[in-house]
Amino acid sequence: MAYQSVNPYTGRLIQTYKSTTDQEIEVALQNADTFYHFAKTQPIERREQKLQELAEEFRKNLDLYAELVTTNMGKLFKESQIEVEKNAEFAEYYAKNGAKALADVPYNDAEGINAHVEYHSTGAIMMIEPWNFPYTQIMRVFAPNFIAGNPVILKDPSITPDCAQAFEDATLKVGFPTGAFKNLFIDYEQVNSIIKDPRVQGVALTGSENAGKKIAAEAGANLKKTTMELGGTDVFVVLNDADIKKAVEVGANARLGNAGQVCTAAKRFIVQEDVYDEFLEGLKANFAARKIGDPMEPDTTLAPLSSKAAQEKLQQQVNMAIAGGAQLIWGDNTPFEGPGANFHPLIISGMEPDNPMYDQELFGPIAQIYKAKDDEEILKIANDSQHGLGGTVFGGDLNRAEKIASSIETGQVAINQLLTSHANLPFGGVKLSGYGRELSDLGIREFMNAKTIIDG
Repeated sequence: MAYQSVNPYTGRLIQTYKSTTDQEIEVALQNADTFYHFAKTQPIERREQKLQELAEEFRKNLDLYAELVTTNMGKLFKESQIEVEKNAEFAEYYAKNGAKALADVPYNDAEGINAHVEYHSTGAIMMIEPWNFPYTQIMRVFAPNFIAGNPVILKDPSITPDCAQAFEDATLKVGFPTGAFKNLFIDYEQVNSIIKDPRVQGVALTGSENAGKKIAAEAGANLKKTTMELGGTDVFVVLNDADIKKAVEVGANARLGNAGQVCTAAKRFIVQEDVYDEFLEGLKANFAARKIGDPMEPDTTLAPLSSKAAQEKLQQQVNMAIAGGAQLIWGDNTPFEGPGANFHPLIISGMEPDNPMYDQELFGPIAQIYKAKDDEEILKIANDSQHGLGGTVFGGDLNRAEKIASSIETGQVAINQLLTSHANLPFGGVKLSGYGRELSDLGIREFMNAKTIIDG
């Protein structure tokens, strides 16, 4: 597996990295185990301090870290700046709230029994992360586990190696203990060998459904705890009493942000028939105003996809959807020529259950739109999916909107606002979108030993 950074806008090779050897993996595991035992003797305040310093390091050099994101996977520079700031916020949240989330919990409900639960670290965590948020995807697993005393070993995607290495370099720069975090340039055979190692006690993956099945099977065969975030086909519901202007603005951003390469992006727009035409015309106008270009330039408003491979895969998916009966109702489906990975935004309709792309995640600037008669039909379409990561509901009657949000089978739903992750809120999915939760107090407890102590 070649780890190379290639600018997806220009196609230019930036840097190539040597693969990690098996001997280097053993050193990483030894160091991780040493940190695990060391952290048990270390006051948690020392780790809080280091995590706060890491947040400050990212903020202090925000543009430097942001440029690596843009040149590695194509995100608009202004979006990359937002990611680096959120990365710092995730670190800061656990620096300030981690100890509270790990505090002992009394269990005194049974008569005559006094007990409490303590949270203890368990060992190294193998982390397998995607390229679409090269820093925050790492931080949302690393920060809670570092505070808890679990070392973290990273396998990052082969297309964003500059970012993965920059993250490790940042931890070293601010003086994190050896073994607390290690980035490895490894293949999946080496990942499997790490999962088997008894020093590793958990596996966290964000990625494709197929990758999740393979890693979960390997972890299960070795009785290792896992968390899985596997993408989705998120709905964006527009009710007939919604603020259509706001719904259009947020909906377009929810579909085209990060060039549509977001697990919780709005992928299926379900619009009540009374306002369908108005919303569709607004969405078309917003899509048409987007400017494709150099993601480092401030006037560019639609970034390229992450790679030529991603561009080619999405083009195949769109062509299959159309061949399967979907209609292209807006946009130019002509592929971009040249070394870059740009992709025209498109709006398609008529996605029926027999379409080969009906319940597949289209990871790019492709909006699917459905017309629904009433709330019952909206929910029928929304829940006709084996995925359930996120969703959005726009409506004027909040009670009605909340009822629909509560009925959508998914891990999180935003009402009248853009769905995004927050450090203090649980994040995760159901069904084929995975299991387990990241962020918040739930995220820090995923790989902890909840030890019950029954007092004498």
